[in-house]
Amino acid sequence: MTADDGALRQQMGELIASQRAIQENLRRIEDKLQRSDDKSDVSRAKMHTRIDEVVGTVGEVQTTVAGLERDVKDMKPVTDEVRRWKLLGMGALGMMGVGGIAIGVSFADALKRIVGLLIGR
Repeated sequence: MTADDGALRQQMGELIASQRAIQENLRRIEDKLQRSDDKSDVSRAKMHTRIDEVVGTVGEVQTTVAGLERDVKDMKPVTDEVRRWKLLGMGALGMMGVGGIAIGVSFADALKRIVGLLIGR
């Protein structure tokens, strides 16, 4: 064995050691990437679950709103009729009030004349 063989063996040993270190670093990087991918998969699964819940909720809200729209559409004619009744009732009450005032004034005038006749004025 010559001196060159010893230097060559040393360089080969250093190359093999650095190759092993590079391989170990690559394994650690692969492990980190795998853990990151696993976390991302879990996160995406949670996000999809939440989106599915939101879609379900929006569907329920749309169904409820559609039902409410039908109910309101059915109630509108009744509400309009009740308003008409109210207006007619207020008109009738107004007419009764005017009639009551007229009767009251006539009755007061009649009493005034009767009292005037009895007293002799």
